Order: sequence, then C-alpha cells, then structure tokens
Amino acid sequence: MITIENMTKRHGSRTVLHDISLKALAGRVTGFVGPNGAGKSSTLRCLLGLDRIDSGSALFDGRPYRELRHPLRTVGAVLDGAGAHPSSTGRGHLRWVAAGTGLPRRRVDEVLELVGLTEAAGRRVRTYSLGMGQRLGLAAALLGDPEVLVLDEPVNGLDPGGIRWMRDLMRSRARAGGTVLVSSHVLAELAEVADDVVVIAEGRIRAAGTLTEVARGHADLEEAFFSLTAPAGRAS
Repeated sequence: MITIENMTKRHGSRTVLHDISLKALAGRVTGFVGPNGAGKSSTLRCLLGLDRIDSGSALFDGRPYRELRHPLRTVGAVLDGAGAHPSSTGRGHLRWVAAGTGLPRRRVDEVLELVGLTEAAGRRVRTYSLGMGQRLGLAAALLGDPEVLVLDEPVNGLDPGGIRWMRDLMRSRARAGGTVLVSSHVLAELAEVADDVVVIAEGRIRAAGTLTEVARGHADLEEAFFSLTAPAGRAS
C-alpha cells in the first residue's frame, strides 16, 4: 500500500505541494488526476525519494522508498519514458539495469516479450518512437516483478492498441494483488481502468473516492481543472 500523509514540498519560497494526503491500495488501480502543473509529477518524485519532502511522509507499506531492502522488487516506476542512453540498445539498457540491481539476466528477455519489444531489442534507443520508449521504461520497471507500479502518464505516445494493452496490464497487476498508482491529466483516460481516483489541482488534493463518486460528486472540477470527457495534450 502507498500512503502519503500531510506532505508538503517547497521550491525556494514557492510551495508546490500543500499538505497533501492520499492512499493507493493493494489490488486496486488508483488514478491520480490533475491538469498541467497541478503537482502530479512532484508528488510522484517525492514518493520515490527523488525530491526531498519538507514535511509529512510518503511510504510503501510503512517505509520510505530509501529504506526498502530491495527497491526494484518492491516498486517499479516510470516517470520519464525510457530513461535510457540514446546510444544504448533496448536489450543493453535492460541488462545494465538488471546487473546493477542484482536481478537475473534471464528476466531481460521476459520483460521485452511482455512489453512487445523483442523484435526491437537490438535497436538503438535513439531510433525508438515515443511509444516504444514508454514500453522500454515499463520493461525496466517490471524487471523485479514488483508489488507496486507507479506510472506517470504511461499512455503518452501509444497508439489505440497500445493504450488497450497498457490498461490490460494495469488491471492484471491489480487483479494479482498489486498496487497501481497511475497519473493522467484526463479523468476519461482512466475511466476504463481506475478503481479509485485522487484529484489534485494547484498542489492541493481536491477530491478522492471511487471513479463514480468523484465523477458524480465533483462535476464542478470539469470546468475548473480538467476535461472529464476527452484526452488533451501532454501534461507536465
């Protein structure tokens, strides 16, 4: 389970996250929704220990990310696409990640097949499309077969078939008892996959509940913060 409680983050004199709290439960897909600049990526970076929290806590089953004994076996995250050097091959990048984290080399070919990159595994990452980069980032996140997935705008760059595949993957991980926290700038993008929804705007949590509860009880958010019905451009 992911638990964030009363978390505040400042950049200099500017507060970007205001005392936010949220939970993502095992066996469920939790959608984290908000417009550009709402604080989604900042929240996820703090959760993963990439940015320092000024106050509050962000925990995985009661522990901050930096205290996890086997981080990649516990949490898989995709924040910035592939995260690979452009001159690396897809397979080479995954082998490097596996070797650096003590994961078995055989797992590389398993995740390449899982994300549909087996045929492109020998190509340089610089030749990958945006969608292929997303798939490579996901492959790296899945190397440790983690209990938790944290995904920031994972369908960016995917074609309709890829989007359906990504949704199926998230649902299957949740059905197997995993925890999935996925961000998006459009609620409708998560309508077919999310069990629970947390809405953030201007660095504050504005609504939380099941997808039905949030859509029914907070229709005012549509005009003020984001479209509830149609995907828009890429969020920050």
